[in-house]
Amino acid sequence: MFKSLAPPEYLATIDHEKCIRCKRCIQNCGWGVYSWGGERVLIDTAKCVKCLRCYHYCPVEAIQIFDNPVRFKQNAYWGYNNIRNIKRQAETGGIPLTGMGSDLPYTILFDNLLIDACQVTNPSIDPLREPMELRTYLGKKPSNLEFEKGRLKTKMPPQIKLEVPMIFAPMSYGSISLNAQKVLAIAAKECGIVMNTGEGGLHEDLLPYRSNIIVQVASGRFGVNPDYLNAGVAVEIKIGQGAKPGIGGHLPGEKIPLEVAKTRMIPVGTDALSPAPQHDIYSIEDLRQLIYAIKEATDYKPVSVKIAAVHNVAAIASGIVRAGADIVYIDGFRGGTGAAPSIIRDHLGIPIEHAVAAVDDRLRQEGIRNEASIIAAG
Repeated sequence: MFKSLAPPEYLATIDHEKCIRCKRCIQNCGWGVYSWGGERVLIDTAKCVKCLRCYHYCPVEAIQIFDNPVRFKQNAYWGYNNIRNIKRQAETGGIPLTGMGSDLPYTILFDNLLIDACQVTNPSIDPLREPMELRTYLGKKPSNLEFEKGRLKTKMPPQIKLEVPMIFAPMSYGSISLNAQKVLAIAAKECGIVMNTGEGGLHEDLLPYRSNIIVQVASGRFGVNPDYLNAGVAVEIKIGQGAKPGIGGHLPGEKIPLEVAKTRMIPVGTDALSPAPQHDIYSIEDLRQLIYAIKEATDYKPVSVKIAAVHNVAAIASGIVRAGADIVYIDGFRGGTGAAPSIIRDHLGIPIEHAVAAVDDRLRQEGIRNEASIIAAG
């Protein structure tokens, strides 16, 4: 019998002297590792993922799961994960993905986040009289301010107030669960920031947090209606993003139960397909028309436009600002979304810090930097 080029990662074993043939391991294994052979339980150890469900359900502790000592021959050039993924992809034609946590030692950036206030303001000489704060306002700013008798006379455009310069990036309902979205909304309210619904519409359970929510209009137009547009503090038009630059999105029908279908306004069990382009936007003039249609529908709330950090991002951002956008959201190429794994397209994209610098410089040269805020993501 042919053995896979990628040896099993784990070895599932059963002590047949202890085993009482209750078949609970067969009933509880979702990976098909165990089967009944007529007299004893048979094991296909190549299918084992070491979830340990069989171990916990065995009443006599007859099951043990061990790491396979011969799963990898040490290599000075390639690590275990590289070789395993190449072999599996060669055999199956599929792309290895993972979910529910991380099997690699990535740094948890949020737990180690440091906001250095000296990067955004001059250090205070006297913190009692000159408090240092991180409060940020997103939106269009006037080119100059007028005062009358010590009071601001200039009428400020609508702004989004953030207690710290941070937002929760878009993750749509359906790509993540309602509980996950509610947690983000609650955290946004507690932190004094905002979260973005993504293109999955807005579930009614999130309405109590509408003062901390940005709603999104994307190519699929999922859940978009006048009530949805007016539900948040701002509206975002998604043109592109780093995880799926130019290839649209696909949420399988298996992830569209009744509640998701109602929120997205599509039939139950149908694939939620986001076209690569927005079929009513083929020019800056088309974008301007949509921006002002949304502003008129929402009593001129701020409108954000989301784009990927491509090589000509500065020229694109200039056109977006001139089309009337209040915020330019630039998404880098090493992020990911709930609906799609992250991918890297080095022939198209540039590092996010280079993109932000290029956009900032271009807008300053054209004298329109005050017309929009810039958000960096990914």
